[in-house]
Amino acid sequence: MSRAVSRPVLRTPLALLAGTVLAVPVVLNAPTAAGGAAAPFTVTALTVTVRAGGRTCPVDVDLYRPQGVDAAHPAPAVLTTNGFGGSKADGSTDGIARAFASRGYVSLAYSGLGFGKTGCPISLDDPGIDGRAASQLIDLLAGTRTADDGTRIDYVTRDRPGDPRVGMIGGSYGGAIQMATAAVDHRVDALVPLITWNDLGYSLDPNNTGRRRGVGGQVPGAYKHEWTNGFFLLGEAQGLLHPGLDPSWIGGAGCLHFVAPACRMKRLLDSRRYPPDRTQEVFRYVRSVSPVSYLKSVTAPTLLVQGEADTLFNLNEAAATYRTLRAQGTPVGMIWQSWGHSGGIKNPPKGELNLATGNLDSSYVGQRILAWFDRYLRHRTAAGTGPAFAYYRDWATGPSAYATSSAFPTGGRQRLYLSGDGRLVDNRGEVARGSREYRNVLVPTSHSENSLAALIGLPDAPPYDIKGTYLDWTSAPVTGGPVDVVGPPRVTLRVSSPQAEEVQNSSDAADRLLLFVKVYDVAPDGGKTLVHRMVAPARVPDVTRKFTVELPGMVHRFAPGHRLRLVIAASDTAYAGNRGVKRVTVTSAPGDTGVLELPVTEGVLR
Repeated sequence: MSRAVSRPVLRTPLALLAGTVLAVPVVLNAPTAAGGAAAPFTVTALTVTVRAGGRTCPVDVDLYRPQGVDAAHPAPAVLTTNGFGGSKADGSTDGIARAFASRGYVSLAYSGLGFGKTGCPISLDDPGIDGRAASQLIDLLAGTRTADDGTRIDYVTRDRPGDPRVGMIGGSYGGAIQMATAAVDHRVDALVPLITWNDLGYSLDPNNTGRRRGVGGQVPGAYKHEWTNGFFLLGEAQGLLHPGLDPSWIGGAGCLHFVAPACRMKRLLDSRRYPPDRTQEVFRYVRSVSPVSYLKSVTAPTLLVQGEADTLFNLNEAAATYRTLRAQGTPVGMIWQSWGHSGGIKNPPKGELNLATGNLDSSYVGQRILAWFDRYLRHRTAAGTGPAFAYYRDWATGPSAYATSSAFPTGGRQRLYLSGDGRLVDNRGEVARGSREYRNVLVPTSHSENSLAALIGLPDAPPYDIKGTYLDWTSAPVTGGPVDVVGPPRVTLRVSSPQAEEVQNSSDAADRLLLFVKVYDVAPDGGKTLVHRMVAPARVPDVTRKFTVELPGMVHRFAPGHRLRLVIAASDTAYAGNRGVKRVTVTSAPGDTGVLELPVTEGVLR
């Protein structure tokens, strides 16, 4: 992108003496949608002091104003903020703002609370804190409040006095803030949350069995310690990374840079114990800052974009949000794109949306986003918002990489049965009688991923399982055409574990049996691939009863000659494991065996 930078203009000569941040407009040239003449806009740095969580928080803002936009010729606005650990200057946050400013939108990019040069502690996108802070930035766009230097915005389209036409877009931490803001401020007109969460308790401590509301089960699951530790270290380092940060950033309960309840959550997870009263308090807080608890208040049309390569916030999180919004009548669409936290986030596949470069016009997801904002921000009623559900297929190329459906879930479901001889069969009558067992040891014996490796570009060891600590069942080779799986597989089974039964009534959920379920693609030469390195931890609520595990959603093609392998493992390096040694036996018989259900859109597994 070519850029012409104007000479800095001192708008208020006495601003520095007054202790405010100078507003310095910078003229930038960006390509238009047609890639022809430049579409210039100015960028002005501002500070907007807000009240949030009982504190005064200076918010660091960049305002992007397209040329020709003024009070007589207003334009709708797009509000965006950073992912966790970032700031308004990030390539993706800045790239989003530039992309929309070059298309005639007023863009406001800001560093979220606790990040960059914005004050106050990190509060995990709490609607009552982060959402209220963002609402005050909407006041700025409405012209009902000014920036700290007196700047007032009078050129954003308004639906009524005090109500600007504004959409929000951003990824990960910058995704959940959109729903938090829309829940407390119904002036928001459209949302595009990318690769974000539905229930942060599930994200950091997933239990894939016993799901009641949202994405996770009621019983605490397996502590996802690699992801959690990485992000908490990054959060605690903000004061060191940004010396001179406003003192309002100091946290509580022993944390440098997090609000006290978030700090207590981390200490509970680190203890790897779940005492009832403390666990209930912590998980009640975690759910309160998660969309699962406040989606009922979100009425803004929402286009969910989730990544297929994402072990932090997997596809099931977006699916849970989609189900809730659709059921309550909120306009909603969902796209499963290729990249997420576990792959492609910095270097997306060719033709995929790249937030840093802002290739909205040349990518499928970008075109859908533009259409969404055309419809709900520019009120172009003829603009189509696209199908209800779209998903990326890594075996297709070009425009055909995305398949679409008028509904989610899509396709049908195929059942395979767990045979006592280790086969997956499509006929219950072919199930062989038999029992097999594994046991855990007190160190991890299976590996799915190093959670932060893909995010920071480091190599990772191939997935593995050590003999005697897992069980597997394998299908026959695919014959005829390929088999395409789109959605979350489910497995229902019964296990026997005397050691788990002994602690079944323990008040500490960490005593209960924990297992890890996953799906491999086995090639004709025996090489195997753990699909997107996804694992479903399951904390069995009652080991004496059958239970169902919902695996993370996937989009995967099993090619002819390949086989599907279901694995149940005792541990995983990326998660906290079982307490104590537990022997697990799985018994199969034609009339009583485990069942794997696959969401299949094409082909049949035998």
